[in-house]
Amino acid sequence: MSILLKSPTPLFLFFFFFFTFGNSRLPRIPLAVFFSGGEYEYFKAVLNPDEAVKREQEYRGRWELVSDNSGVSAMHMIIMPNSNKAIMFDAAGFGPSGISLPAGDCRRVLDSRKEDEVYELDCWAHAVEFDIDTAAIRPLKIHGAHLGGYQLMVHLCKLVDGMKEEGLSDTSMDAVLAIGRSTPFSTQHILPNGDFIVVGGRHMFNYEYIPKAAGTSNEKSYVLPFLQETNDSVENNLYPFVVLSTDGNLLIFANSRSILLNPTTNKVVRELPVLEGGSRNYPASGMAALLPIKLNDLNSNVLRAEILVCGGADPRAGKFVENGIYVTALQDCGRIDITNPKATWQKEMMPTPRIMGDMVVLPTGDVLMINGAKKGTAGLNFAEDPNVIPVIYKPDNPMTRRFMELRETTIPRMYGSTSALLPDGTILVAGSNPNFYYNFTGVKYPTELRVEKFYPTYFDPERVSDRVVITSNYEGKMVNYGHNFLIEFQVKKVSVDLSDLKVTMYAPPFTTHGFSMGQRHVELVVAELKIVEFELFRVEVAAPPTAEIAPLGFYLVFVVHVGVPSSGIWLQIA
Repeated sequence: MSILLKSPTPLFLFFFFFFTFGNSRLPRIPLAVFFSGGEYEYFKAVLNPDEAVKREQEYRGRWELVSDNSGVSAMHMIIMPNSNKAIMFDAAGFGPSGISLPAGDCRRVLDSRKEDEVYELDCWAHAVEFDIDTAAIRPLKIHGAHLGGYQLMVHLCKLVDGMKEEGLSDTSMDAVLAIGRSTPFSTQHILPNGDFIVVGGRHMFNYEYIPKAAGTSNEKSYVLPFLQETNDSVENNLYPFVVLSTDGNLLIFANSRSILLNPTTNKVVRELPVLEGGSRNYPASGMAALLPIKLNDLNSNVLRAEILVCGGADPRAGKFVENGIYVTALQDCGRIDITNPKATWQKEMMPTPRIMGDMVVLPTGDVLMINGAKKGTAGLNFAEDPNVIPVIYKPDNPMTRRFMELRETTIPRMYGSTSALLPDGTILVAGSNPNFYYNFTGVKYPTELRVEKFYPTYFDPERVSDRVVITSNYEGKMVNYGHNFLIEFQVKKVSVDLSDLKVTMYAPPFTTHGFSMGQRHVELVVAELKIVEFELFRVEVAAPPTAEIAPLGFYLVFVVHVGVPSSGIWLQIA
């Protein structure tokens, strides 16, 4: 139902000027169509859907170089809530970075090159706080051993849950990196009760729980034979994909197989069908994401949780590279509803092969596939042929119309690259270092310190008038499960149609090695839409009913109007 101003005068002026001086690129359609809401409503009136696709393909996004030197190559990245900061960090053993620590604040580290116990001073930063607005960087000091795939970031994610607006208090990451277990290539995920589960890792065929209370740990671990069964000669089951389903079970995907684990009983509920085609986890490094959870899904008796897994490599790819052969990466995707015991993998094909890519779920519910290569496997100098063309995947479209290639970048993003959704809807893209140590010259793919932003198709300049601006502020407030809350927004429209709106929540993930841990997108139920005053509207939406659907913590909330998202506001679910 469209909400219109009661006075007919603004409507008359609107249509008079629109049809007299309006955008010549819009097809002339009957006046009555506009009464159903918005000048972009013409998409719904076009009988041939190819016209809508053609318009969308005219603008394929754009790239912006925002920094020439991030200080470190961002092998790991996370966006901090209630701030304009991202934390980027790398392995501490990769030699001099692009930024030093403050004078007199060097690290004392063991020199692994010496047989005797000899220490040396490391005065280079291996982690930074990156300002997403100004690109300013602040060095952060790492205490302890190697990072960057060599230790787990559970406690950084725990810090995010209780993060204060001012961000990290000083240059030290000591409190952030109080590691529960020291093993490379593990995956973590928050649970409904606020604890974390840590799964797998090199030679770690088990999992454990990390209590949510700061500074606490759990010495007990649980053997998981599934992880040993999915191991192979090159360990293509590292960084397993771990996703919390809407029923509280955990999907654990390793290599090409997957199970559902009940974290309360620690029993395997069932094993899913094998995803044929090749290996999907590091070092084969495919991509995976939980597709949007739709709370208004009226076509299902169960709140569906669908998983999308794309790309990867032949399980022997690492062995081939040792002989100088870079095999083509996988090009297929598998999609499955993990809440349906009878479901099977539905296969689709990406436009190009991809390994070491990232999947970012956008505010619209579409999935962006970005970074990576077309040949080889993950590792140092183990890949060739950078895949510089991002791809958008529209999960609600018919199967033949889901993929679309976007504007290409000029910067190869190979091993160790990351990306993250920012509150304004842009994508922060950083990192790439397929070399031993930092190497900026004389190599085919130098260590990359440049940082870019990618602007998806909803930043089309012709769609500016469709973008709403949220005026509500939930900073310092909490929203309870199942409770309704209000969001006010401005938009330069005389009418807004409820069918053109959706409100989405996004949990910012911790991203490394092609997997965004904890990434979650929930489409909320909109209970009511009201007009407050001229160009100011209010929606009433229902918070997620349970922590299984949206674990406690901070989320970005977006209002999406005819496919164009607002900038997000931070909201804490408790």
